[in-house]
Order: sequence, then C-alpha cells, then structure tokens
Amino acid sequence: MPLRDVGAGALTALTLAAVPALVAMPALAGPGTVAAAEPRVAAPPAPTLAETLARAQAYEYGEGVPRDQPLAAALYCQAAVGGSSEAAFRLGWMYAYGRGVVRDDGTAAALFRLAADGGDTFASKSLAQMGGAMGFLPDCMRPVAPELPSANTVDLGDGPDPFDDLPAWKQRIADLVDRLAPGYGIEPRLALAVIAVESNFDPRAISIKDARGLMQLLPKTAARFRVHDAFDARDNVRGGLAYLRWLLAYYRGDVELAAAAYNAGEKAVDRYGGVPPYRETQDYVARVMRLFPSDYHPYDSSIVTPSAVAPPGPGGGRRDPRATRVGAGRRGAPHGRCTRRRRTRGLRSRSR
Repeated sequence: MPLRDVGAGALTALTLAAVPALVAMPALAGPGTVAAAEPRVAAPPAPTLAETLARAQAYEYGEGVPRDQPLAAALYCQAAVGGSSEAAFRLGWMYAYGRGVVRDDGTAAALFRLAADGGDTFASKSLAQMGGAMGFLPDCMRPVAPELPSANTVDLGDGPDPFDDLPAWKQRIADLVDRLAPGYGIEPRLALAVIAVESNFDPRAISIKDARGLMQLLPKTAARFRVHDAFDARDNVRGGLAYLRWLLAYYRGDVELAAAAYNAGEKAVDRYGGVPPYRETQDYVARVMRLFPSDYHPYDSSIVTPSAVAPPGPGGGRRDPRATRVGAGRRGAPHGRCTRRRRTRGLRSRSR
C-alpha cells in the first residue's frame, strides 16, 4: 500500500518539523536613524540517516514524543531511500503487521529483500518467514521521473501508428504500458516496439537463453532492476522500462544503440563501437526502428555516466527532435488516448 495513503497529517507534521524557527523582526528605526541590516539565519543542516532513523523509532514507539506510526513509516521510508538497510527492515515490519500503514505482505517481503541485499541479517531471517510473498516497494521509494524540457521531443513522423488497432488481449498490455511508461520518461511507443519484437505481447514467453516475459528480461537483468516475478506483466514492464531508461541515458538518447544493447548487451555495443555485427542484433534493431521511427529519445543525464561510444550530445547531432512529447501518448494525444485506429502489421513472434 503506498505510503501516501497513511494520511495527510503525517506529511504535514513531517514538513512542519523541518521548518526553522522564525526570527523576530528588528524594531523599526526612529526618525533620522539608519535601520540595522536584518541578520541572515543559516538553514539548519539536513538530518543524517542515523538521526532520521532515530526519529522514526521515537515516533513508532512513542519515546519522548507522541506516538505517530504513520509519521514513523514516512521517516523510515525517507531513511530507506537514503540507503539505510535497517530502515528498510523496520518499514517492512510495519507493512507486515499493519503498523501505521495498511498491511501488505508483498510490500513487506520486497522491503525485507532490499534490506537483506544490504546485509541486514534480521531481514534475511524475516524474508524466509514470508512464505514466498512477492510484491513491490512502496511508492515513496520509487524514483520520480525527471521533468523533461519541452524541447526534448520525439519525432515519429506522420506515418501510421502500428499499435493503433490491437486485439483486445494486446490492447490490455498496451494500456498498461501507456500508464507506466511516462513514469519512467519513456515514450510508450518505444516500449511497445520492444515488447512486440521481444515477445509479441506474450507475458509467458521464455527464450532459449532464459529471457522471460513481455520484455524478455534475463534473470540477471531482472535482479539488476529489482523485478521479482518476470512473468507478472506489471513487474516485467516496470523492469523493462527501467532498463530502457538506463540504456537511453547511457547512449545519450541514441535509440539504435539502446536497442542494440537491449538485445546484445551494452558491453557488446561498447566493444564494437556501435551496433554489433551480429545478424540477430542487426535484424532486431531494424525491426524496432520500423515500429519506432525516431533515432533520438529524450534521456535523463543524471542516471549514468555516458558510454564512450555515445553520440556527443542530445540526439547525437543527427537531427532536431520535435513533434511528440514523451509520455503524451503514442501519437501525441493526451496520455493513454489514441485518436485513430489502424490494423497492426508485421508483428511476428519473437523470443531470444
């Protein structure tokens, strides 16, 4: 259950606690006198992880402050985002027992898993007692998609959208992508192009290399992007979108290089200085580019240091990006809506 559901009171209390005390205004100067300059008050330093964790424990158990478990959960989440494994473990217990948040065993297990990966032995023991429960981290721990400048757009041309007239079972997946992709700064049509070429919209697809699900995530890639169940459509798409976002940042928005790396791995692209000379990868890139006819996609430069083979700047100097904004929908219409419907063509089954 997302932590934003714990109530506005907790967030208000957390905000007010961070506001420094007001400084009294100096008395008005009398006639013929010069008013003294108002003193500047330095902002208090941000609390350390240890301080945030201690505050969370105090509010959880009412030690020296009124007991406030929703606020404790918000503080634990803040510390967990900062990298505290203990905070992730304690927040997991709050979800496991419904303390200050609605009980959610899946979220508790995800938090225990995160804390265990950080070396918390108690979290490892708690995870073993969760009976294989699977779930997502709370919304407060999910990265916020960057605000992309309005100039960063995707030119998809004036041709037909191959995803405008999907069968009902594929449309359900397309609707899921439409909802999730903007949160990762990804144009939905790019994600759909990858899904079409990788699995032809089959959430149970598995390749001879053990790539799984809609976006064909290898186990190591799924672990890298914290995908717990690669055969769950939502979990798989989240992982694939996170990987696409990383690849686009790594190759400075070059769609061909990102697509090649999605198929062959970024190490192969870096080694060959571009699309590797593998027939499979070259065919893969060509098919993705037919479905997503833009060689540039906006990216978040703060995610990763770019590859040495990435183009020198936004769009690689190939052309000025324009037309469709990222997250605006597959044809620039409001998110999740398409204005025209056309029959899908040329989508063949694919698994690797």
